[in-house]
Amino acid sequence: MRAIWSGSIAFGLVNIPVKLYSAVSHQSMGFRLLCKKCHTPVKYKRHCPGCEEDVAWDDTVKGLEIAKGEFLVFTKEELEKIKPEKSDQIEIEEFVDLKEIDPIYYNKPYFIAPAKAKEKAYFLFKEVLKTSDKVAIGRFVMREKEYISAIRDFDNGLILSTLNYKYEVRDVNDIKQLEEPPRLNKKELELAISLVNQLYEEEFHVEKFKDTFAEQLKKMMEKKEKTYIEEPKAESTGKGKSLMDALKASLEQ
Repeated sequence: MRAIWSGSIAFGLVNIPVKLYSAVSHQSMGFRLLCKKCHTPVKYKRHCPGCEEDVAWDDTVKGLEIAKGEFLVFTKEELEKIKPEKSDQIEIEEFVDLKEIDPIYYNKPYFIAPAKAKEKAYFLFKEVLKTSDKVAIGRFVMREKEYISAIRDFDNGLILSTLNYKYEVRDVNDIKQLEEPPRLNKKELELAISLVNQLYEEEFHVEKFKDTFAEQLKKMMEKKEKTYIEEPKAESTGKGKSLMDALKASLEQ
């Protein structure tokens, strides 16, 4: 397994060299949009409807939409000034009980492993989280973005989950259909609870659940004939022309 981030966990005077690994590998099928006639993959252009012409990367800027059709434009230099400083440390700020974090705040999980085998500080930290049933809350920067994270004991190692910020989680009370709940009948409630008890399992075994669409798609793939399409290559546009000009020429064929 390949590490995606290297650094250390830091709290107080303790510094633990670690590496992060993606904990989840999504198995979604990568469909591409093809031309119905010849099955060649369809390509998209960066087109400006205002100027009615294609736009090169060098002629684009970043804009933040604050209202419908209203933007604040930022230069690359402006964004560079406020970009979080690169860091190779996960700064632990506090420890909380696991139950204090609502699952809605969990975002993406990563395995944490020691940078070197038998790193005593790592396994001591793991054992502390396990025996105290606590979660370490920390901040770190990865790929030019600052994250708040929760670190907890997991199987033979540790798992870090990036967390959603409070303002990123929508308010369920904004859903109008929830404003006036109906009065519940006692007998209906008792029957519903009985049904829950019938379906209750003491342990959750996630392995018994499958993506039925993916399973059926794999079976269909075995019966499908393969289509081989050689995508058109960009022709040489001669000395002095940019790569963007060559790409445009390919798209216009």
